[in-house]
Amino acid sequence: MLYPLKFTPQLKERIWGGSWLTEQWHKPNPHSISRCGESWEICGFDSDCSVVANGFLAGNTLNEVAEIYMADLLGDNVFDRFGLEFPLLIKFIDARDDLSVQVHPNDTVAQQQHQCMGKNEMWYVIEAQPNAMLTSGFNCTVTPAELQQRIAQGTLDQVLHREKVTPNDALFIPAGRVHAIGQGILLAEIQQASDITYRLYDYNRTDQHGRKRDLHIEQALAVANLTPTRTAKLPKPPAGQPLHSGEHFSVNRIQINQPTHRDLSLIDSFVIYICTHGTATLQAPNQQPESLSAGQTLLIPASIRNISITPMQQTTLLEVYI
Repeated sequence: MLYPLKFTPQLKERIWGGSWLTEQWHKPNPHSISRCGESWEICGFDSDCSVVANGFLAGNTLNEVAEIYMADLLGDNVFDRFGLEFPLLIKFIDARDDLSVQVHPNDTVAQQQHQCMGKNEMWYVIEAQPNAMLTSGFNCTVTPAELQQRIAQGTLDQVLHREKVTPNDALFIPAGRVHAIGQGILLAEIQQASDITYRLYDYNRTDQHGRKRDLHIEQALAVANLTPTRTAKLPKPPAGQPLHSGEHFSVNRIQINQPTHRDLSLIDSFVIYICTHGTATLQAPNQQPESLSAGQTLLIPASIRNISITPMQQTTLLEVYI
């Protein structure tokens, strides 16, 4: 019988990364990564496939579990749409420094050019230093020629739409929107299962060998939406309504300080719980309880129809499903 699944996090060294993931959340760091920018929590990529960390399936990869349990793990609707390809990638990102200004292709372009999904994504801010900023789109209408000129002159930031963020802010970044995570931000990222990124600008940074990272200006301009963004933050929804609901994924924000029950019977999908603040115990019927603290994730197979959540303190969970 399937049960709620935990996975071993995979840490990724990044030029802009920090130390929160290893020092504050104590994520295992077997390779002694010093600039830990990302923790890949749930991933189905063959080269980075998540490994189960609990129960009798421990040691098996997510894809191996999917091959055995298919729709019982994924849900009939998800299995019909994606087969055995796990459709989401869940990350935590620690930006000690600014990330590059970048853009992602949509499903059509990504399939044509890379034989993979496009990348729509959502950010949920967990911690943010004073005056921390996220970039989402432009503050005015620009042309491809103007963008190329500004990239060359180092003035691209003058036309970017930036928003100050604080903990619990959320932004949806559709494919085609130019964006960047600013320094001093820790966030959860929910995205399609794609790692295709076109960089427009990277502040002329160099790695330890003095090399600049590649830019993909021509590819980026071919997919970028150049119209202005008025606001990027998602509004706080009415009680019982999703924080974000879309074709590629939906997200509910659950903020609780007392036991609650979640009826998942109408969700024909796996459900992922991401804990951003606090600690809670989650339990499926006739299953062992699983503790979930800030910086941890749990995958509930589609065959599980109900889950009980008991917070140990004020707790915030993101509930993610297709």
